[in-house]
Amino acid sequence: MRAGSAVAAGKLPPAGLAEQAVRAALERAGMERAARVLLFLTRDCARQAPAAVRAAAGAAGTLDVAGCTAWGVLGDDGPVFDGPAAAALVLDGAPAAGSGGPRLVFSGHGTLPADCMADAGLVDEDAVIWSHGRCTAEAAVEVALDGVAARIVRSAGLRPLAPPAAVDAAELLDLHRLGGQPALDHLRRHLPAELRADPPLHRIVAIIDGNAPALPILAAGADGTLTLAEALYPGQRVTWALRSPLGTEQNMRAALATAVDPEKPPVFALFFSCLGRGPMFYGGEDRDLAVFREAFPGVPVAGAYGSGQIAPGSGGSRLFRNSVVTLLCEPAHVQSLP
Repeated sequence: MRAGSAVAAGKLPPAGLAEQAVRAALERAGMERAARVLLFLTRDCARQAPAAVRAAAGAAGTLDVAGCTAWGVLGDDGPVFDGPAAAALVLDGAPAAGSGGPRLVFSGHGTLPADCMADAGLVDEDAVIWSHGRCTAEAAVEVALDGVAARIVRSAGLRPLAPPAAVDAAELLDLHRLGGQPALDHLRRHLPAELRADPPLHRIVAIIDGNAPALPILAAGADGTLTLAEALYPGQRVTWALRSPLGTEQNMRAALATAVDPEKPPVFALFFSCLGRGPMFYGGEDRDLAVFREAFPGVPVAGAYGSGQIAPGSGGSRLFRNSVVTLLCEPAHVQSLP
């Protein structure tokens, strides 16, 4: 299996950018045509997405083109957020349908698609979606990467602040007492000293289960109550966690370290990140992508930045926020990474 990735950005119309990205990816892979293309376009290309998808299919010589629009795109040439851009990943070989492989979902809903059984994917509200070389009116599509084995790695980007503590009192979304203290006092006690006077609630979450989405804090009350995005119940155990650039980068590095095998690198990778991470979070550079490059130099990668990331979790497919979901891929007949 061969793979190649490229990003095209600039003053060309979206169709020209899609064609340019596909042709550059083919050249890097040493291929004249592709069996499959994963194509991602920035939101600036949404209105002209049908023409861009057709151009990608024509340049690759295949109708097997799938993907979506998103806030930003990325590939071997780095990330692009501002203005029209296209990222393409080309693959050769066309295994028979049903030969096994990860299932991807691309969704324009703001929530997890109903009955979603996909292994990974990207959610971006109002996204334009395409599969089989054409845009679809459906708000979500599933794409099977037949013949591919994938190791899925999720980086939550969170640093736990304290050991788990039991919920003493809660009502609906309001967490009143935790660990024998008012919830806000308990949180302040475990924050770094410089953050205690004015806790950055937008960067703090409650973790109930490490394999389930973390719960954002919506508001803090004068009585020490914290309002969360989901209800908690007395007896549940909660861990506070903080999102910071340094801690998030360390979390990404640790997550990928579990998948590194110098003797058997992946053939290609897919990278689905949150729009709240990437260059805007790291001050101009996507350190998550840089850490991937350190761990897997030379491996073609493509993906996009959306409002939600889909990955396996407690009870099946789950929708996460502020995460990076990386698929490390190789031919299915090769034993997957340990």
